[in-house]
Amino acid sequence: MALEKDLHKRSGSKCELCGDSNDLKAYELPSSPFGGIDASVLLCNTCSNQIENPGNEDANHWRCLNDSMWSEVSAIQVLSWRMLTRLRSQAWPADLLEMLYLDDDTLAWAKASGEGDDEEDKVIHKDSNGAVLSNGDSVVLIKDLNVKGANFIAKRGTAVRNISLVFDNAEQIEGKVSGQHIVILTQFVKKTS
Repeated sequence: MALEKDLHKRSGSKCELCGDSNDLKAYELPSSPFGGIDASVLLCNTCSNQIENPGNEDANHWRCLNDSMWSEVSAIQVLSWRMLTRLRSQAWPADLLEMLYLDDDTLAWAKASGEGDDEEDKVIHKDSNGAVLSNGDSVVLIKDLNVKGANFIAKRGTAVRNISLVFDNAEQIEGKVSGQHIVILTQFVKKTS
């Protein structure tokens, strides 16, 4: 493989995170805006297994990021950010994460995998029955709604197709009823299949 050969050349045949020289293989970062060598790193088996199996990290192994996070290779910076973010509940990764500077594009790439998103910070829209709503879903109104400013009542049983989620408010969705684009409270809708 040409990619693996190029990665061996770039890294000096060492893991680009911890420096180990055994059991090396190419690893392409998920959610990369491009492919090839710019989106790949050469990893040892230990680093690769811990990256691919969240929850099984040996925090002491990742102290190597103290050095590798300063690499000029964007893919190594991104992977370092993701692992430090995953381990940030401990003091030393949180300190390293505060020191790590990524330009805007590289930081957006690092965050694109969802690493670092706190579950409690995610806005999750649910209908009246607790079913999770997504953009493009169809819902049915479960009660007559007086639509303010449009002078009509959206009747119970009205289907609203291709909804949009209000990104910062879990209790609101948007959709078209009687040709009008309106905001609807999630407590008054039921998801349809």
